Amino acid sequence: MDIQRIEAAAGRLKGHARVTPLLSSPFLDEIAGRRVLIKAECLQHTGSFKYRGARSAVSALPDEQRKTGVIAYSSGNHAQGVALAARQFDISAVIVMPSDAPQMKIDNTRALGAEVVLYDRATEDRDAIGSALAKDRGLTLIRPFDEPEVIAGQGTCGLEIATQAAEMGVKEADVIVCCGGGGLTSGIALALDSRAPDMRVRPAEPENFDDVTRSLAAGQIERNTGSASGLCDAIVTPQPGNLTFPIMHRLCGPGIVVSEEEAQRAMAQAFARLKLVAEPGGAVALAAALYHGDEIDSDTVICTISGGNVDRAVFLRALEQFGEG
Repeated sequence: MDIQRIEAAAGRLKGHARVTPLLSSPFLDEIAGRRVLIKAECLQHTGSFKYRGARSAVSALPDEQRKTGVIAYSSGNHAQGVALAARQFDISAVIVMPSDAPQMKIDNTRALGAEVVLYDRATEDRDAIGSALAKDRGLTLIRPFDEPEVIAGQGTCGLEIATQAAEMGVKEADVIVCCGGGGLTSGIALALDSRAPDMRVRPAEPENFDDVTRSLAAGQIERNTGSASGLCDAIVTPQPGNLTFPIMHRLCGPGIVVSEEEAQRAMAQAFARLKLVAEPGGAVALAAALYHGDEIDSDTVICTISGGNVDRAVFLRALEQFGEG
C-alpha cells in the first residue's frame, strides 16, 4: 500500500464520492479543552465512509470480472456502500449480513438492489459463508477492510483532511479515527504520512472491543474475546486486518477506548452542536476527543464521525438520556 494507490482511487472517486466537510463548534471546543475539528463522513453517500472503499474496489475491477457480480459481508455500512457501487455499475451484489444488524441497514441494503443473506454471528463464520457463495456463484469478494483497493478508497478521506486542515492553517493535530478492522484508520494514516506528516492518527474503539488498541500496545495482532455484538456494531470486528495492522503499527499512535455511554453522549453533542446524526460506532472518535482529553497532547484534534446509520429508537434514546435542551 502506498500514496500512489490512494491517489489513483481518488481519481476514480472524483465526481462520485462526496467531499465531506470539516466542521467545528465552540461548544465542542469548550468540552474538549482544545480545538476540535470533525470530519463528517456521516454525510457521505449511504451515510458512511464505506462508500469510498466500496466504489474504489468495484471501479478497480477489470470489466469482465466486474460483470459477474460482487459479494461482501458487513454489519451494514460496507453492505450499503457495495450495494450502491454495484447498482451504479449495473452489476449484481450479494451481501452477507448478521441477523442482528440494525434493521435500517438491512432494509437500506435491500432497497439499493442487493441480495441480502443473513447469518448468526454468534454461531456462524461470515468469512466462510462469503467465500463459499463467491466460489459457487463466481462472484468477486470485496472484503470490508483487509482489501488494498478498499483501504485506498478510505485513504481518500485522509487526502481531504490534509487539504482542508491546511486551508484552516492546521499543520499539527491528533487525528482520531473510529476503528473496527482498520481500513479507514490505515488509509487515513497512509494519506497523512505523505500529505501532513506532522499529524498523528489515533484509533478509537468501544470498550470490550479494543483489539486494535491492545494490538498496537502488544506489537502483534490481538483478538477480541467477547461475542461480536454491542451498541457500536458498525466497528466491531474480531481482530485487526493482516493488511491494516502493519500500517497502523508503523504509523499510528496509541488507541483510545471509550464507553458506550460516552459514545451516546457524543451522539447527542453532534446533533445539538452540529445538527449531525451519528451512529454509536461512528461517534467513538468524537467521544474520545471530548471525554479523554488526558490522553491527547495536541492543541488541535481532528476526529471522524464515520457513519450516521442508526435506528430511530437507538438515536432517540441517546438524545433523551444525554441531550441538552
